[in-house]
Amino acid sequence: MEVEIGIGKSGRRAYGFDDIAIVPSRRTRDPEDIDITWEVDAYKFELPMMAAAMDGVVSPATAIEVGRLGGLACLNLEGLWTRYEDPDAVFEEIAALAPEKATRRMQELYDEPIKEELIPQRIREIKAGGVTASASLTPQRVEQYAKHVLDAELDVLVVQGTVVSAEHVSRDPARQPLNLKKFIREFELPVIVGGCASYSTALHLMRTGAVGVLVGVGPGHACTTRGVLGIGVPQATAIADAAGARIRHLDETGVYVHVIADGGMSTGGDIAKAIACGADSVMIGSPLATAYESPGRGYHWGMATFHPTLPRGARVFAGQKATLAEILTGPAHENDGSLNLFGGLRTSMATTGYETVKEFQKAEVMVAPALKTEGKALQRAQGIGMA
Repeated sequence: MEVEIGIGKSGRRAYGFDDIAIVPSRRTRDPEDIDITWEVDAYKFELPMMAAAMDGVVSPATAIEVGRLGGLACLNLEGLWTRYEDPDAVFEEIAALAPEKATRRMQELYDEPIKEELIPQRIREIKAGGVTASASLTPQRVEQYAKHVLDAELDVLVVQGTVVSAEHVSRDPARQPLNLKKFIREFELPVIVGGCASYSTALHLMRTGAVGVLVGVGPGHACTTRGVLGIGVPQATAIADAAGARIRHLDETGVYVHVIADGGMSTGGDIAKAIACGADSVMIGSPLATAYESPGRGYHWGMATFHPTLPRGARVFAGQKATLAEILTGPAHENDGSLNLFGGLRTSMATTGYETVKEFQKAEVMVAPALKTEGKALQRAQGIGMA
């Protein structure tokens, strides 16, 4: 249903995770009986998650640890790990920057050219750990560096930007935009693309031959796209729309394309809501930035934070609270849902009676803006729990 914004302009009402609740069904299950595994292309993962391609989150070492724990970590091939042979000192400097100087200095640090020989080196470091290797490139550079990705035998490529479309239009005859459909069809590896936030864009991206589509424009803790550009769709609605596109694409082609919720999730409850809205998997960044092992020293920033002319991100302090294992699979020693994220997902599914992720996508949800405030006055007043 559209809402009138003014004479001549109307728009749909959209919902974020805080606006909705998952409704318990008539049955419950044992958490031990719940299957949350995720299969994409030829790869199977014990956890339906990807670690976001952000420098403060994913290093070759953390990618190996996430893989060991059952997830898939994505390394940013245009970040610090391919600009510096040993970026440790750079991470130290970024963590020490005063807030008012952080963006300007990060622009300078990221002005260091990408060293092409480091691209295959980093991929091989991850593969040496015996886990599935994933890495990201932007549409502007993917053709330039594709050979290095193939030579290093990457397993899953992510073509990622703030917004990625299947059809980029340019009037400049000297500028040849990426033909995403042609690239994916001819590329030898499975490709995930994104982000997007609408039914039509998700459907067009699915038609390129991608195995998965990232859904989310601006919901992340470190992203300022919604303020800088004024664009975005709240995640619950964006995911549900993309899931609708997945159904149509499946009907048209018989090919199932995975919907991966990208950003806006801090707790196991958020992850559960993302899947209940139709996601197959989630991509998370800020929860993992709080891991002791993460390279950002408790700081987190997005891929557009250091853009040379229009930064669309902020360096935020996430803190350091637990190990990667505790964050992903527990045990939790906090009561706010920020630890044992996938134990939370498993328990949510068990409590509402759904055995698999595919079944949980059909869970009943309702608009419930009072969900996190009803009866929680003492928690808010004391700054604990759901506050």
